[in-house]
Amino acid sequence: MSFDGLLSDKTAYCESVMEKWLPTVDGLAGTDRYAAVVVDAMQYSVLAGGKRLRPLFLHETCSMYGGRKELAEPLMAALEMIHNYSLVHDDMPAMDNDEYRRGRKTTWVVYGEGMAVLAGDALLNFAYETALKAFDLCENAQETANVVSAVKLLARNAGIYGMVGGQCADLEAEKNPAGTQEEGLWYIHKHKTACMIESGFVIGAMLAGAPEEDLNKLDRIAENIGIAFQIQDDILDVTGDSKELGKLTGSDEKDGKVTYVTMHGLEKAAADVRRLSEEALQLYDSLSASNDFLRELIVRMITRTK
Repeated sequence: MSFDGLLSDKTAYCESVMEKWLPTVDGLAGTDRYAAVVVDAMQYSVLAGGKRLRPLFLHETCSMYGGRKELAEPLMAALEMIHNYSLVHDDMPAMDNDEYRRGRKTTWVVYGEGMAVLAGDALLNFAYETALKAFDLCENAQETANVVSAVKLLARNAGIYGMVGGQCADLEAEKNPAGTQEEGLWYIHKHKTACMIESGFVIGAMLAGAPEEDLNKLDRIAENIGIAFQIQDDILDVTGDSKELGKLTGSDEKDGKVTYVTMHGLEKAAADVRRLSEEALQLYDSLSASNDFLRELIVRMITRTK
């Protein structure tokens, strides 16, 4: 099967995992029915399409080291819930004020700002409820220890030392664009974007009991990929097509936001994407296990046009 065919099948599998673990309105009974609107908003937010890259990374690294997909599924779902909660809150007027994502109205536009806040909160909380269900699937003490490590990393990378910290730095940078230094911008990209990609790469390998040396390499690979991914996102905001991206382009310039492109220009930004990508692939090729599909996926995502 071609790479595109495999990607389609694997993305569909990740989608089925999300559908399996997300709460549904139909599943609400009795007084729980009062939560129906927020559950509907959660479904709307998560099942709006998307690349499903983070759960896909988790599945592929777990498989690469011989782990069980049943054990990975709750963490796959939890990671994507956390990613989507961040998007719901990111899109709101108090943050990026975006009305479209993935080609359709954002959650706050459809459900209102208050319900969007609750939908994001609910996704974050339900993510941890879901991740903890992995303990019920452990078959031995080693798997239990692996899940402990995985859940700890998931929580850390989503919090103040990870994505929330990166978002905080991003908001502060918006107050003083002229004072934003390269170190600060790098911190934002590393924490706001790369931490969630790291969760995908490292958690999957953790669950499968990968060697510590490989876990460290995967962490560095994910950091490079995550930063390159965000720089490419900055590039696409200037050069991309709104219809292909499913969101408006040019918003960074309109909002006066400091990005890698505004700081360094398109040429250096593109060169740094290539440099980071090459370093990531060199590290990837030195791992003790291999996965040709995952390697090609890394190449494709960094050179993406949408």
